Amino acid sequence: MIAAYIRDSVESPKAGVIRKMFEEGARLKKKYGAENVYDFSLGNPDLDPPDSVARAVERIASDNAHGTHGYMPNAGYLFAREAMAKKTEAEQGVSVPATHIVMSCGAAGALNVVLKSLLNAGDEVIVPSPYFAEYDHYIRNHAGAIVRVKTKEDFSLDCSAIAKALTEKTCAVLINSPNNPTGRIYSAEDIASLSNALREHGKKCGRMPYLICDEPYRAIVYDGKKVPPVFPFYENTVIVTSFAKNLSLPGERIGYLALNPACTEADAFIAAAIFSTRILGYVNAPAFFQKVVASSWNAPCDYSPYEKRCALLKEIMDYAGLEYAKPDGAFYLFVKVPDAWKGDDLAFTDHLKKYNILCAPGSGFGGEGWFRIAYCVSERTIIGSREAFYKAVHDKA
Repeated sequence: MIAAYIRDSVESPKAGVIRKMFEEGARLKKKYGAENVYDFSLGNPDLDPPDSVARAVERIASDNAHGTHGYMPNAGYLFAREAMAKKTEAEQGVSVPATHIVMSCGAAGALNVVLKSLLNAGDEVIVPSPYFAEYDHYIRNHAGAIVRVKTKEDFSLDCSAIAKALTEKTCAVLINSPNNPTGRIYSAEDIASLSNALREHGKKCGRMPYLICDEPYRAIVYDGKKVPPVFPFYENTVIVTSFAKNLSLPGERIGYLALNPACTEADAFIAAAIFSTRILGYVNAPAFFQKVVASSWNAPCDYSPYEKRCALLKEIMDYAGLEYAKPDGAFYLFVKVPDAWKGDDLAFTDHLKKYNILCAPGSGFGGEGWFRIAYCVSERTIIGSREAFYKAVHDKA
């Protein structure tokens, strides 16, 4: 018999909403032709990886030396961890030893390793909403409880609300910046305020919560904005990230976690993360792409096509009469459901399908009354959707 939690999750109308839309898109494309379907459902980067990645793949694939495909330490190749330590130091402005890096099967794998390492049954993880849809399941995977705290109207952190949500059961606060689905970058001021709240809470209750920062979109930012470092603000910080978005390698499942050297229990945390990598069945991150990213992590990338597509899409939303949150980064536009639909994002995204438009309802992200457009698609798709969006908004339901 299937586990009750899995059965209930699969049957929930909000379960796997993004993937369901993606699969619906495949069906519609087969029926109407791909050029007549406007599929904005999945955050699947469509820019090609940098040339240096292709060259690294060719070079590494030709290496068939004895032992090349053997087991490795669960934390990953030392040279890969050293490269990720350099990357983390460049981003955080803090010297990070390779021993504080654990290679992972993408950011999702890293996050599950972190949660497995930290959570006792019933422990709470505070998550500002809206948030990446799978966080609910990742936290529950490890017997934790998600505590959702709404962000402010502009989707910035509500640090006062987070502080009020802290309890003796709080194990961690999990943030994602730039955020999926809103594109919001959380400011240095907000990170500092949040850090102070966590530190004060830890002193009072004797348990210092962790700050988990999910950062796969760190490099994809607009208007000269930058994602602030987090290590300088708070000791018990761990970063989870991947090369899915910045190097356009989502299918390769390669990422890592990086622990702040100032962490109060650094040795114990890293030992737990390595052990969790093993017992979760990951064993180690993909060997081939550890080698690839070790030599390509700092490859120059041009994200201007995303910025151009964002501008095109915002113009279309203005034309259709739709309100949206201006993104600071990532490749999503979070759009408000028209007033006529009374905040029912599930019904409105279902209505959009009549016009061959596929978008993810905001309720799947804890953002009821909104929907997400992933614009990592061709300009042709975006431009082609112009009249379809207008008709969907202005035609009678």
